[in-house]
Amino acid sequence: MYAVIRTGGKQYRVAEGESVRLERLPGQPGEAVSFPEVLLVGGAEGARVGRPLVEGARVEGTIVAQDRAKKIIVFKLRRRKNYRRKAGHRQQYTDVKITGIRV
Repeated sequence: MYAVIRTGGKQYRVAEGESVRLERLPGQPGEAVSFPEVLLVGGAEGARVGRPLVEGARVEGTIVAQDRAKKIIVFKLRRRKNYRRKAGHRQQYTDVKITGIRV
């Protein structure tokens, strides 16, 4: 069974037992989280598509880690104008293990 959830302005396809990197969520490792915005639930019997959400569906998970991704370098350059800007960015994320999909 799998589901498509919406969190942090993005959509993710999740299945029970897998680990997913999501945009930063409040909470500490070990805490339970719930995702009520379920857009689609699929399985062997077919898919249920919400309009826009599936009624009564909920995805539950446990926070595994709060971390930051690898650094990316942002470099701006205007040739022949002596303009150079260099900045780094590390995006924060939450690692969540999906424990259940309730329909």
